[in-house]
Amino acid sequence: MATITPFPALRPDPSLAPRLASPPYDVLNSREAREEAAGNDASFLHITKSEIDLPETVDIHSQEVYDKARQNLDSFIKKGFLLREAKPCYYIYRLVMNGRSQTGLVCASSVDDYEKGIIRRHELTRPDKEADRINHMKTIGAQTGNVLLAYRNVAAIDALTDNWKQNHAPVYDFTAGDGIGHTIWVVDDATTISSISDLFASQVPFTYIADGHHRAASAAKVRNALGTSATKEAGFFLTTLFPAGELQIFDYNRLVHDLNGATVNEFLNGLQKEFLVGKVDKAFSPDQLHQFGLYVGGNWYKLVAREGSYSSDPIGVLDVTILQKNVLDKLLAIKDPRTDKRIDFVGGIRGLAELEKRVDSGEMAAAFSLYPVSIRQLFDIADSGEVMPPKSTWFEPKLRDGLLTHTF
Repeated sequence: MATITPFPALRPDPSLAPRLASPPYDVLNSREAREEAAGNDASFLHITKSEIDLPETVDIHSQEVYDKARQNLDSFIKKGFLLREAKPCYYIYRLVMNGRSQTGLVCASSVDDYEKGIIRRHELTRPDKEADRINHMKTIGAQTGNVLLAYRNVAAIDALTDNWKQNHAPVYDFTAGDGIGHTIWVVDDATTISSISDLFASQVPFTYIADGHHRAASAAKVRNALGTSATKEAGFFLTTLFPAGELQIFDYNRLVHDLNGATVNEFLNGLQKEFLVGKVDKAFSPDQLHQFGLYVGGNWYKLVAREGSYSSDPIGVLDVTILQKNVLDKLLAIKDPRTDKRIDFVGGIRGLAELEKRVDSGEMAAAFSLYPVSIRQLFDIADSGEVMPPKSTWFEPKLRDGLLTHTF
């Protein structure tokens, strides 16, 4: 069963929350982070993307960058930008995007649960991305980025959080510049805290990483690296748990730099063996499984996987697997999308126009739009012990960094 615990968050003064809260560190590159934080000395990007306060020539993975993050965190505390909660609490976090809301519980989840498989995963991680988070966490002594966990709905947990929201005022309630609403309640009542912990311990056998595999893996490695010097807090990491019914998964689309020496016509002919290929007169977003959109040579095509081109097992039936096996690997010689520099990934939230833009600019040769993975598929794969191809799921809206930080 799931072990979670309240924690005394490091969080902003309510008057500063809209200015301080920032997009997750991994959705902005350094240039975008500099632009986002320009003129805002309270932006949490000064901690999560601290290279923005150093010359652009500095390696973003150098110790100098992590030391700057620690310096900036200390400065935020000294200035009163960030305040320490008086006691361990749970936090209820509601996001609203385009009129749709989803509510989760912010807590600290057990590293032991992660290592025992009670926290289940569905993706492999990359050593370079782990190293970055490990160095950041160890240097600043905190987890600044949330791991988004999902669990199968439990009516008693839903009722408890709904009741708290209805009967207590939120500590933060604002709409960010991107139009996403962020509302947070502090759960500081001892009886309610105990009830929440007991419900997860008795009724939630597993939680599932929806977003944040690298952050979770890094937190475990930091705890283990600390060895006997690890504090109790280092045995837990920052998570937000959402009931499955609250989550929405978007498509995660692919772009490729070249067609592996083929012309557009040769590439289209090569697709015919495993797909029905038809030209369409506008951008195509698949509306069911085993359909794909292809943008190449200034035109959109609808691809439909032929029967026999995929298997029925939990991994083989995924559209990301079908595309990887029958197109990226077979036709384009992209064997490992985790490491191959010829492929890039774009979250569906950016729309099909982003795919067209990058192909039309000449930066990319072709783009593929996919149908989103379902939360049920994610659970089935994680339960089977299998892993999805990388960049299979894109969750929106994103939790903001800086509103709740777990220190250890």
